Amino acid sequence: MSDIARLEDAVQVAGARLGDRAAWDSLVRRRGPRLYAHARRLTDSAEAAQDVVQDAWIEVMRGLGGLRDDHAFLPWALRIVTRRAARVIRGQVADRRLAREFAVEQVLVPEAAETALPEQALTRAIGQLPRDQAAALALFYLEDMRVAEVAVALDIPPGTVKTRLMLARLKLRVIMQGVDHG
Repeated sequence: MSDIARLEDAVQVAGARLGDRAAWDSLVRRRGPRLYAHARRLTDSAEAAQDVVQDAWIEVMRGLGGLRDDHAFLPWALRIVTRRAARVIRGQVADRRLAREFAVEQVLVPEAAETALPEQALTRAIGQLPRDQAAALALFYLEDMRVAEVAVALDIPPGTVKTRLMLARLKLRVIMQGVDHG
């Protein structure tokens, strides 16, 4: 994330904190897609991601006064999304457990065609990673965040971010080699 983007965030956050509706709207327009993309990666559901982000914006609005560093808005907001998504995921796990107890059949999605483009294969491979590793990988590479920012966004220590990135890279390599040779 560039210094200019951090500065733009800081200006908009300061304005929003003072009640400037235009600054708030601009902040939502600029950062909403990133928050949604993060929630989508974590929840693996468009509908759940929308709910997560909507709830997260409410929490952001309420917590904006407590944000100590306006330049750190995005990692702070991503951490809120991460926590909200974790609640949704815990609910999904509980729902699946309940469904298994009552022997509800699950519909399996057929595998995509083996003739996928390299980008599609990479996207599918990332989808096969554990969510925590996929989230770290996406924030680091797709959102261009530093390790420290990813740590704030995911609410984990920087060392854990580095470990997740390393494991994700190793697993991606294995998955992609299987695609190339399989």
